[in-house]
Amino acid sequence: MATLPESPTAADWHSFLLDVLASFQCVTGTLHRLDPADNQLKLVTCERIPDVLIPVIQVIPIGKGVAGAAAQRKEPVEICNLQTDTSGVAKPDAKKTQVQGSLAVPILTAAGELRGTLGIGKMEAYDFSDDEKARLMSIGQEISGRL
Repeated sequence: MATLPESPTAADWHSFLLDVLASFQCVTGTLHRLDPADNQLKLVTCERIPDVLIPVIQVIPIGKGVAGAAAQRKEPVEICNLQTDTSGVAKPDAKKTQVQGSLAVPILTAAGELRGTLGIGKMEAYDFSDDEKARLMSIGQEISGRL
C-alpha cells in the first residue's frame, strides 16, 4: 500500500482509497473525516458511488447508516448483503450502490480517538473475515494522524 505524505491532497486520498480497494478486492469505497466542529462525518473521497448518492453521503451524522454506526460503535460494521439486509443499519438509498458485501470501520488513533471512517464494498454477498476487519482497522489507525 502506498505511503501517504504528511499533508495528503485530495488526489493522495483518492489514490490511497483505490489501493485499499485493490488490497481487499473491493470495487466501492468511502473515506470520511470527523469534523470536530459539528461532530459529523464529512466525505473526503469515494469510488464508484452513484452520483445521485454523493449529496447524501457528503455529511453523515454519527450513528446514521453503516459509516455512522461504525463511528458511533468504534468497531467494524459489516453487512453481508446490503441488497437484502433488514437490520435497519443501512439507509434505504444505500441499495442504489448495488453493493452487497459491505464493511465500514472507524478510523481511530492509538488512543482510541475517532478521526473518521473507511468503508469498502463488493458487488457480491460476502462475509469479511476477522482478519480482514482487523487489517482494515489497522490501515485506519495508520492514517489517523493525517486525517
